[in-house]
Amino acid sequence: MSGPTAALRLIDGTALRAMLLGVRHDPGPVRREADPDPELVGLAESPFESVGEVIERLEALESALRDRSDRRAVFLTVYSRMTRAIRAGVDSGRFGDPEWMRRYTIAFADYYRRAFLAFERGRLGGVPAPWRVAFDTAVSGSGLVVQDAFLGINAHINYDLALTLCDVGIDPDRPAKRADHRAVDGVLRRLVDAQQEALVEIYDASGVADVDAALGRFDEAFALLGMTEGREQAWRVAVVTTDVGFPPVRSYARWVLRTTATGGAAFVLSPGVDAGLLRSLRRAEREGVDVDAALDRLVDRLEDAVPE
Repeated sequence: MSGPTAALRLIDGTALRAMLLGVRHDPGPVRREADPDPELVGLAESPFESVGEVIERLEALESALRDRSDRRAVFLTVYSRMTRAIRAGVDSGRFGDPEWMRRYTIAFADYYRRAFLAFERGRLGGVPAPWRVAFDTAVSGSGLVVQDAFLGINAHINYDLALTLCDVGIDPDRPAKRADHRAVDGVLRRLVDAQQEALVEIYDASGVADVDAALGRFDEAFALLGMTEGREQAWRVAVVTTDVGFPPVRSYARWVLRTTATGGAAFVLSPGVDAGLLRSLRRAEREGVDVDAALDRLVDRLEDAVPE
């Protein structure tokens, strides 16, 4: 396969739409004026050695962020439960290559850890653009809980995942590894559905009308490069970068990932929700939604969706 032909395979219609948004909305460097928090840095400083350590430290980081009312905890609430569900699948024999799935899970978590650590230390040049948007929105409190969740999912699935697949390798026995990669989709869909149900309950309890309509628009934002499509895109990128040794194609692939994920973030932040309804959601979060209680409800829904 030639370099140009391979490069064209990286883009489908959905990815092109996201790329156009990403080109127009590149966030540039964000300002990080807070001093690094020693406890948070300590939890993220060293690479993960096992899936068990990934879960233990992600959950410790989630707890530390919640203690600080830091909304970076929202994504971690979803991600740590996802990782636990993957470990349960490995332990129960759900995957054909459990050792590859363990390496995949650890490498994937390390991309999040490195982005978090660079942001916390103020080394913004080391934070990929989709993560800069997610982290800056969370620490500033400028978004909704639903946006904090989807911005993290977008950055991790639509940027980190393809790079993870390239790191751990998709050969030998590529069809078996692809089957394991796809087997994760069902777990993730259940988690996203549970997240949505929890959010509807949270906003309903605060008296916001037309919650379903508002969150439906966020669903459309997520569908721009959604869970399944984003994971398929990640596999395509891994195939092209594995099969083509042409360095410009590899650089182009990374640019495609960064630009599409940045476009996904832009769409999550501006999902086309009616302005009055968006104001109602923001007011509900300001006046009637306790973020810690909302995360407790989210945990309950997530654990019901994918019990170990």
